[in-house]
Amino acid sequence: MNTTTTRRAAAGSMTGAALLAIAGFTALGSVFDYPAILKEPTDEILALYREHRAAVSGWFLVLVVGAALLAPAGILLGRLTSGRLGRWIAITGIAAATVQVIGLSRWVLFVPGLSDDATNPATRTDALNTFEQLHTWLGEALGETVGYALTATFTVLVLVGLGRTGAPRWLLVLGYASAALIATGVVIPLGVETAELTNFAGYVAWSLWLLAFSALLWRPRVSMAAAGHSLS
Repeated sequence: MNTTTTRRAAAGSMTGAALLAIAGFTALGSVFDYPAILKEPTDEILALYREHRAAVSGWFLVLVVGAALLAPAGILLGRLTSGRLGRWIAITGIAAATVQVIGLSRWVLFVPGLSDDATNPATRTDALNTFEQLHTWLGEALGETVGYALTATFTVLVLVGLGRTGAPRWLLVLGYASAALIATGVVIPLGVETAELTNFAGYVAWSLWLLAFSALLWRPRVSMAAAGHSLS
């Protein structure tokens, strides 16, 4: 692909990731009280899930697709940056997408069956235990904790590349601030309640950063190398 095509494909991937994340989290917060619902007993989580099964599964699928778009975004941004830094951008983008897709996919692949099994006295205990194990290991440990770390790292690597081009300060500040706030999510399992708020704020800021960066890349004759000078 030529530079213009690569640049605009990267912009499209990042825009898609941001918009799908915003749509998914907004809808799930409305119909499923997500993510606050995850603090409730497993019985209550599954009961609410059964009430809105189609909507909840559908919106989690939207989040899966949004998370998956980080992989092509990382690959394309890596090509635009080139060199060792470009390779690491691609690697971390793919890794961040992979762990988040795995973590979120449990709501589409496993929870539907587990929610039904939880209503059967013969399978109830196993279903609840399995849900809790999936939530702990695929959700909290892999999709969230590792996902937060990789997303923050990916963002910082992209910002390092942007910083070399003399990118506008506001774009760099927004990016670094969102990465730092997202990274606070790794201490959520330790019971640091404020980390949930800072992590959420980080993802809001990060979505805005993705959209702003995408708009910058979409502009004609703007490459990673010239990005900063075009908006200075």
